[in-house]
Amino acid sequence: MALPEGLGGVLVTGASSGIGAATAAELARRGYTVGCVSRRGTVPGGEAAPGRLVPYACDVTDRDGMAAAIAEFAAEADGLVALVNNAGLYTVDSDEDPDLPARVFDVNVRAVLGASRAAYPFLRESRGTVVNVGSFYDQLGVPSHAAYAASKAALASLTRTLAVEWARDGITVNTVAPGYILTELNRTYFEDAGARASVERRIPVGRLGRAEEVGRLIAALVQERIGFLTGTTIYIDGGQAVSL
Repeated sequence: MALPEGLGGVLVTGASSGIGAATAAELARRGYTVGCVSRRGTVPGGEAAPGRLVPYACDVTDRDGMAAAIAEFAAEADGLVALVNNAGLYTVDSDEDPDLPARVFDVNVRAVLGASRAAYPFLRESRGTVVNVGSFYDQLGVPSHAAYAASKAALASLTRTLAVEWARDGITVNTVAPGYILTELNRTYFEDAGARASVERRIPVGRLGRAEEVGRLIAALVQERIGFLTGTTIYIDGGQAVSL
């Protein structure tokens, strides 16, 4: 496959919708060739791969499949300058499902580690960056979200560890942690005016975030390549987590 020349290749997981789709679209707009990984194997908008958006059908928990997709994309894009680990599993705790925490950690932590390690040789060559998409729940006590919140706290810890391990290779690793962002997954819930108002009252800026805003932040981290910024979590939550 002949891919267009540009700023380099970026692989985004969970790229078919929500924050992943917004991130992939923003990176493509800025001139990157974007490998869009999802179980559906589609690019943002559900269209066949136009130009800089290249689809890969893979479940992120399939370690061998992800390693193959990363290697194939790096070869086709003539290198890999960034990996965006966006795919995640959001859940509410259930006493009736004792295996739920394991599944959450499999997607939100183990799969991220596997993809990052598979991408490492290519990122070492480009002195690239990893951006992990976390959640502001990683620093909060949220009833009925023990497994999810704990997995995102573990992800932030993973970010710090990889940042330290790979700093000598010129690779930066950071977490972007969104607050309440309006996406396809929660749009129906927030169509209830009372539910939306209840959440927005707790956000200092007075509104839900937009997926495009998170995508712009992630794309900026990829494009600016600030070598001294590594191992940290950047919150994009309208000031909610720091508000009394």
